[in-house]
Amino acid sequence: MRTAARFDLIVVGSGIAGLYAALQAAPYGRVLLVSKGALEESNTRYAQGGIAVALGPDDSPELHLRDTIAAGDGLCEPAAVRVLAREAPECILDLLARGVPFDRDGENLAWTLEAAHSRSRVLHAGGDATGASIERTLARAVREAGVSIREHALCTGLPVEHGRVAGIDLLLPGGEVERVPAGTVVLATGGAGQMFSRTTNPAVATGDGLAIAFRAGAELANLEFVQFHPTALALDGAPSFLISEAVRGEGGILRDGSGWAFMGDVHPDRELAPRDVVARAIHHRREATGGPVFLDVTHLDSALIERRFPSILAFCRRWGIDPVRELIPVSPAAHYLMGGIRTDLDGRTTVPGLFACGEVASTGVHGANRLASNSLLEGLVFARRAVRTILSERVDDHAPMAADLQPLGALEGGAVPDRTALCDAMWRHAGLVRSAGSLAVAAHVLHPPGPKAALETVEDWETANLVLLARLTVAAALRREESRGGHYRGDFPVPRAEWRGHTVLSRDGIGFVPLATTAHTGAPVGA
Repeated sequence: MRTAARFDLIVVGSGIAGLYAALQAAPYGRVLLVSKGALEESNTRYAQGGIAVALGPDDSPELHLRDTIAAGDGLCEPAAVRVLAREAPECILDLLARGVPFDRDGENLAWTLEAAHSRSRVLHAGGDATGASIERTLARAVREAGVSIREHALCTGLPVEHGRVAGIDLLLPGGEVERVPAGTVVLATGGAGQMFSRTTNPAVATGDGLAIAFRAGAELANLEFVQFHPTALALDGAPSFLISEAVRGEGGILRDGSGWAFMGDVHPDRELAPRDVVARAIHHRREATGGPVFLDVTHLDSALIERRFPSILAFCRRWGIDPVRELIPVSPAAHYLMGGIRTDLDGRTTVPGLFACGEVASTGVHGANRLASNSLLEGLVFARRAVRTILSERVDDHAPMAADLQPLGALEGGAVPDRTALCDAMWRHAGLVRSAGSLAVAAHVLHPPGPKAALETVEDWETANLVLLARLTVAAALRREESRGGHYRGDFPVPRAEWRGHTVLSRDGIGFVPLATTAHTGAPVGA
């Protein structure tokens, strides 16, 4: 292994959180940004609907806070949500100043409504190309800011020296391994949607940052809370392409094969109910009828649909469906991880020298069910807070460890299932509806007999990371004996007061921290 030159800060991941963190730090030292693929390839690029912010004339951060907490089903950390809602406007104004081309209604910003929002507070760009527009703008700014960029390099480890993360290990094209020393590391590597056979996430979303943080000793939290987006294209042979929540926000209706608009019997907010409610309703309707569920926009103004959703229309038409005239077959798909690396309000993890922001982090903002269009926003707000904390040189004040951890058993070593078996087991047995029995089946598939798998290629590492995350997710889902938000247990179908708290996992085992006593937000609940 060769050793490279030292950097003041290394940011791993090139979505909105990683790009924004690198930009914030660029004027103050030597910054390296590492991307597993091309710089612009991330979950951010595929985000369609938009980014939420209380900047409208009838809106306020307090209303945004209330909607976020309501969607989180009792598990949001109020202090974290307050930070998100209050600091959002400044971050969005910064994006506007950097040239992000948010759509306009004349001279004013154009707002749209999404599920569980009480106001139209979602900004969009290029109709349904919001993430791609932000990604392009920030990537260009990073290049212009003089940040060192390393593309097509997989971070495989975080060397720890004297109890502190001291850099990263990289697997380079061709198989060479390089150690890059650094004063501080920020992980912004996104989620792990590729654990599931149906996902809206791109191929790069293999949980790498979560896995390497866990191996370095960091705590993870709330991995059982996976958000399944209700409406991904469900067409034989086609990818699980996301059909944005904004389509339902503009008036799209869900219908079963007979044409019945079934959401009226499920929730008073119908198609704009919280995502977990809509996703399970579609799942149950498909099972009950044995047939498809469709998203119908044929009754809406075709000019509006053409203008607002050009990317979605183009993709559907490529696969032989014209949404202006035909129903779109849809079903849920794994979309977003509400849990992640446990951090405080400033991005500190439980390992000194290691910060995390974006989807890879568990800040307490999303609770059990993320409010639509809060994900891009969280990446901005907490990336900025993390870098400000790093620059203030208060980086050693890391979050406290959880108490009363119980052993988890073997998580690594030995054989691993192939990727197809892993993803199929997680989708079928640890997906939208779980139980002790189904989770036990998943756990069995995840621990096949055989010798230890070699880790030589990027694909080897990705599979090992997914297996580790899948085993941890199953353990957390078994531990939480209730249903709440994105975690639904058929054998425990209702929320239970004693489970209002965070499931915490580390190399030492699994534990539980009640919400009222949690310390991971860095401030008293309600502060």
